[in-house]
Amino acid sequence: MPESSPATGSLWITFALMTVACWGVYGIFLHTGQVNMADAVNGRYKAFLWVGIAYVLIAVLSPAALLLASGATWSMPVKGIAWSLLAGAVGAVGAFCVLLAFGAKGHPAVVMSIIFAGAPIVNALVTLAMHPPAGGWSAVRWPFVLGIVLAACGGMLVTLYKPAPGSAPARPVTSTEAPRSDH
Repeated sequence: MPESSPATGSLWITFALMTVACWGVYGIFLHTGQVNMADAVNGRYKAFLWVGIAYVLIAVLSPAALLLASGATWSMPVKGIAWSLLAGAVGAVGAFCVLLAFGAKGHPAVVMSIIFAGAPIVNALVTLAMHPPAGGWSAVRWPFVLGIVLAACGGMLVTLYKPAPGSAPARPVTSTEAPRSDH
């Protein structure tokens, strides 16, 4: 379905929110995978290996199937390929750096708060640099600047005041175990 089709309407927001949900759980799922590798030294690399396998399955096979199904040509301009490879590379390096941050004892909630507060700021500034607004930098309105400041403050506040983790959930009693009495 073409991107400009009226049938897509506001479907883009659904996909954007799905991305928010996926990337919102990415860090904690990745950290959980790393911990569950039961390898304090190499667990993060083992987890990232499986992230890569998931990327191959989803990010390579899915678009290839869609291109084949739609009868698209396989002609691609070098400039489009280069920018797309660069995007993939910075995405992969960023994902790897998440694991390195965890390995350096960064708490997943803090690491991801910094990333998700900082990434929109970087995106806004790089976009402005690559595609300056009509009228130049002086045309940037104060609400935009306020949004950047608020994003930074939000990331800082979440990082500084994240709730402390509670105790581990109680282990359920199996039918072969007698209930414990603390009386």
